[in-house]
Amino acid sequence: MTNGPLLEDPISVLERGGVAQQCTADLNLPMPAILDRMDDAVSKAYQGHPDRLYLVGKNGKISYAGARGPFGFDPEGWSEAIEKEVRAQKGKHWF
Repeated sequence: MTNGPLLEDPISVLERGGVAQQCTADLNLPMPAILDRMDDAVSKAYQGHPDRLYLVGKNGKISYAGARGPFGFDPEGWSEAIEKEVRAQKGKHWF
């Protein structure tokens, strides 16, 4: 294991998109990822550091907001929120 970042900070939206694609592929994430702008407005608005788990519902509203991690992580609560959101969307079109 080495010290330092595994990836360099991207300096353009195109680079950031490439990093996001690499991370979602490497982590085998089956859900879409949202790319923040270079000004990190979303990260700042939702206080994503050090880490938080959020779920954005189909309606665009936050349906789950976790506590600051890593000690505030509640994967079971996040999973339950995902299941609740999916149940609410059953029978609705996802487009």
